[in-house]
Amino acid sequence: MMFNFKKLSKAQIIALSCICVSFLSACSSPTAQESTSVGGNSNTLRLLYWQAPTILNPHLAQGNKDFEGSRVTYEPLATYNKDGKLILFLAAEIPTVENGGIAKDGTSVTWKLKQGIKWSDGQSFTAQDVVFTYKFLSNPAVGATSTAYYEAVKNVEAVDDYTVKINFKNINPAWSLPFVGENGMILPRHIFEKYNGSNAREAPGNLLPVGTGPYRVVQFKPGDIIIYEPNPVFREANQPLFKRVELKGGGDATSAARAVLQTQNADFAWNLQVEAPILKQLETAGQGTLQTSFGAEVERILINQTDPNQATQEGERSSLKYRHPFFSDRKVRQAFSYAIDRDTIAKQLYGAIGRPAVNLLVAPDIYNSPNTKYEFNLQKAAALLDEAGWKDTNGNGIRDKNGKEMSVLFQTSVNPLRQKTQEIVKQALTSLGVRVELKSIDPSIFFSADPANPDTTLHFYADMQMFTTGNNSPDPGAYMKSWTCDEIPQKKNNWSRQNTSRYCNPQYDALWKQSATELNPQKRRQLFIQMNDLLIKDGAVIPLIVRANVVGVNNRLVGVDTTPWDADTWNIKDWRRK
Repeated sequence: MMFNFKKLSKAQIIALSCICVSFLSACSSPTAQESTSVGGNSNTLRLLYWQAPTILNPHLAQGNKDFEGSRVTYEPLATYNKDGKLILFLAAEIPTVENGGIAKDGTSVTWKLKQGIKWSDGQSFTAQDVVFTYKFLSNPAVGATSTAYYEAVKNVEAVDDYTVKINFKNINPAWSLPFVGENGMILPRHIFEKYNGSNAREAPGNLLPVGTGPYRVVQFKPGDIIIYEPNPVFREANQPLFKRVELKGGGDATSAARAVLQTQNADFAWNLQVEAPILKQLETAGQGTLQTSFGAEVERILINQTDPNQATQEGERSSLKYRHPFFSDRKVRQAFSYAIDRDTIAKQLYGAIGRPAVNLLVAPDIYNSPNTKYEFNLQKAAALLDEAGWKDTNGNGIRDKNGKEMSVLFQTSVNPLRQKTQEIVKQALTSLGVRVELKSIDPSIFFSADPANPDTTLHFYADMQMFTTGNNSPDPGAYMKSWTCDEIPQKKNNWSRQNTSRYCNPQYDALWKQSATELNPQKRRQLFIQMNDLLIKDGAVIPLIVRANVVGVNNRLVGVDTTPWDADTWNIKDWRRK
């Protein structure tokens, strides 16, 4: 990527430096030299992601950033738009009971596929690719991160080249979870067939994917930049696509916002987790707008119920073999929840783009529990810690018990908003007699899917950690499964599961199993609410902020239409320059 620095002020150059320095290193290639500023090249679409994608296989992805990069080229059978309506991609029609797609007994769903679709390398897309995708992600040796969306599946069969039948193990009300949305992207069998095992992460297709979407990847530097060009065999041949798409990672959210809203050196900025006053000020430049929408995303603090400071003989920390010295006590977890000043965090840092959270399941609204509440009360927090036996017995200002001091390592990704949240939390905990060490990890590492990296969210080698997630389907079944005992990430499952808190409660598991086969919508709704309430009551996770999805869109770009249920790039084929 090349900027015309002669036309920029000194202040603009400084502002752009932290997001552009990696781009400049790529300018030696002929392809990169053809790029100019946004105004100078209407055929190049520039996307800024302050969390850089590190892998382009959605079934091995860990963070949203990886889904975003993958979704430009891969497609699911269908997805949900912001209104909760199913939109077709690779499927030819939406299954219903009336058209025979959904079995009346709830044990299967049949999808008809579009015909004539080709992978970007010219190979034909068929039902066998859908069958293979399931075989790939369900193979334990692969260590896929999307398995929660397929737990109910018994098998997937190709009825013919353009018909796929998904058979469920039991009655399954969540028939639209498999192969729908960002966790439903279909992989090409001919590319990954040789990598369906422990060698899955060695597949060249993880870095140079072959998809059915509007663009294909021509260059990918993990943690840095992805270059896309139009898919020459895309089924909608008349789409006026950009000649080049650049997804640039790294930098920080504020600089990304500035590049779109003020300097016009980019078209789109993802996930603008920036303090509200700064965003408002940048938008006043009039060069771009913020698109803000509330969905299911909740910023939360996860409480480690295992000991991150003890290791097994194999070197595994946060192992189920060792309970946490104080977070295994519910009174302590509840005390920490009382110590979180959600109102101050919301008002001072988030403004209109965030509100205090009391639940972990907040969307669709029918699942948002009315039974819970939050309270910032240091007196109640102190009383609970006293009851649990954690008191300052040696007068050094730190609570202790049986010779063990109450000290926590609190980690999150590098982001000014999160670092300021950490400071607010630390101040309150310190006043209670808790020693708090803060740790900030580069997002490309923190949200990495690399099982060998000890600093990822799934390894959780800390006492507390903070990030945002939520259900990415209107059906919250897979999301709520992530707190069951089977979903705990461990060395034996290659740290591929999502229960990062290591929370295990048979009562919760029983509720989830009941919800997985309950066809009555109202009864199922109540089961999800009960699960949420149990998590809040147990203090398994501390919800902080219901976060809006905020993206920056330059005034020259139209067609961006985000949805809570898919990646922001889900409809990139419709993005246009004015």
